[in-house]
Amino acid sequence: MQDLPHQYLVAATANNSGNVTLTSSGVADLQSAPPAEFGGPGDQWSPESLLVAAVADCFVLSFRAIARASRLEWTSLECETDGTLDRVERVTQFTAFSVHATLSVPAGTDVAKAERLLQKAEQVCLITNSLKADSHLESTVVVSDS
Repeated sequence: MQDLPHQYLVAATANNSGNVTLTSSGVADLQSAPPAEFGGPGDQWSPESLLVAAVADCFVLSFRAIARASRLEWTSLECETDGTLDRVERVTQFTAFSVHATLSVPAGTDVAKAERLLQKAEQVCLITNSLKADSHLESTVVVSDS
């Protein structure tokens, strides 16, 4: 890892109607639009879905790094994240994120260790640590038969 602080630059470009184009050096452009809940088409990434995706992605990447450092063998991790947007004291904001993770591990894996590492991934995720909304992890470890 590079020394901190890190800087991440993203540009958003739009006309008076249509999509917003998000650009960042070295990656493909991304189109976004308001979600259906805010009168958008509902068939594209939105700022809201991108934020929830960032929580899910960060959790998976955090787990991958922790599992590697802890020498935990695993075969797959499925992560579904639900973000709740609500109005609090007349301010619309995300109030909670629920991360539902299902980890598949080979037979003979220490399931308690796998569960501890899933919990640690939730605790160290820099995205949820950067948000004021609560985050909650529900995890399942599935041991394969072979």
